[in-house]
Amino acid sequence: MGKIAVVTDTNACLDYFDYDYDIPIFRSIIHLGENEYIDHIELKAEDFYKALNDDKTLFPKTSQPPTMQMVETYESLKKSGYTDVIVITISSHMSGIFSSAQVAGKSVEGLNVHVFDSKSVAFPQAKMTLLAASMAQEGKSVENILAAMENIRDNNHIYFGVDTLAYLVKNGRLSNAQGFLGSMLKVKPLLHISKEGKVENVEKIRTFNKAVNRVIDMFIEETKNMDNLEVFICHAHNASMRDYIEKTIKERKPSIGNVFSMPLTPAVGAHAGPGAIGLGYIARY
Repeated sequence: MGKIAVVTDTNACLDYFDYDYDIPIFRSIIHLGENEYIDHIELKAEDFYKALNDDKTLFPKTSQPPTMQMVETYESLKKSGYTDVIVITISSHMSGIFSSAQVAGKSVEGLNVHVFDSKSVAFPQAKMTLLAASMAQEGKSVENILAAMENIRDNNHIYFGVDTLAYLVKNGRLSNAQGFLGSMLKVKPLLHISKEGKVENVEKIRTFNKAVNRVIDMFIEETKNMDNLEVFICHAHNASMRDYIEKTIKERKPSIGNVFSMPLTPAVGAHAGPGAIGLGYIARY
């Protein structure tokens, strides 16, 4: 039986979870004005969103972790006696991290690198990572771990609303942006992450509050015959809307238990924009 390491990237927002596993994180770089920061290490979510609110002229951008840093991580794990590395990345439709992790893995001899496309971001990606780490610690095989992550990947869905489309469109993260050209700053749409891992528009809506209420409606409708759910809210420094969503969905669907809420780390918030909020679930089977 080989020794399995688990790695993820910064977009899983794993820093905002409590866990005991040793999980290396490929961290993106945040470009904010004239400055560059390593996600979470040098710039945490609260400070990032405060900076954007204090200076409306700032437009953040991100760059993915250098491939050489990935190689160095793999080499270090190999030296520590690992025979296999499972890397859980943000959707390959949202970032080039998936491809870079594959390229880096091929350059390290004597180490089996398995790069897994989460086809998602934030909470689902984090849950896949933590499950993989737990199973690796229990001595499960690579094949069993990949199958378990596929189960989460195939049974989750996120709806979300943004206060402005400018961040998604300018950073090239909105797959069907053509319909918004010329009016993107006025539209506050209902978006979702598709099964393929793309950020897509579901409905065009004119106000953010209406978009959030439609997020709730879509969530309630989609889960009306589901009871065994892990429900989560991801937000870009929008605690009041988070509280409103949690209160409303519990009133409309009393069977919902605990709702996990988490901030979007700067690398994700740079694309979603301040105030963005997502509601999603993982169905347990």
